[in-house]
Amino acid sequence: MMNTTSKKNTTTNTMMTRERQFIAAVLLVITFMVGADLATDSREGVTWWHLFAEGLTALTAALGVFFLLRDSFTLKRSLEVERSTVSRLESEGKAWQAQSKKYIEGLSQAIDQQLAQWQLSHSEREVAFLLLKGLSFKEIAEIRNTSEKTARTQSTAIYSKAGLAGRSELAAFFLEDLLPPSEARGEDKNPS
Repeated sequence: MMNTTSKKNTTTNTMMTRERQFIAAVLLVITFMVGADLATDSREGVTWWHLFAEGLTALTAALGVFFLLRDSFTLKRSLEVERSTVSRLESEGKAWQAQSKKYIEGLSQAIDQQLAQWQLSHSEREVAFLLLKGLSFKEIAEIRNTSEKTARTQSTAIYSKAGLAGRSELAAFFLEDLLPPSEARGEDKNPS
């Protein structure tokens, strides 16, 4: 599954590849034309500085072809590696989502049960879930087709009914026990 940014980058890289190929072809034609002219001029006895200038032009064009083709092959290999990495990461992400789906559903149900114990209304439960997802009041209002003030008022009601001071305590209430104890994470209780 390729997102729009990847599609744009692929299009941009394709255009860059086409442009590189075109420029390389033009430089290759210049190399051959100047080379042919150089051969003709040398048989006709043209001055050495003219031959040198044409030879330098042919060499410069040939070097341009070489560097463009080399960079194109390097870019192509790099893109293949990046695509492989993206594909692997997408597969890992999908596998993690599939593997953790039952746990996430269980957590969602447990959170919903706790919200019900706090006697939150249906709207307040929706807002609580959106707060836990980290959405701003503005985003919550847009999703629920309400005003930002309504989202803020409902969040205040949630905190009050739950006996919590705010959003961070709401998140900590549900997520704190999911994290391993601080000793298991290598954190020291008494930082010096």
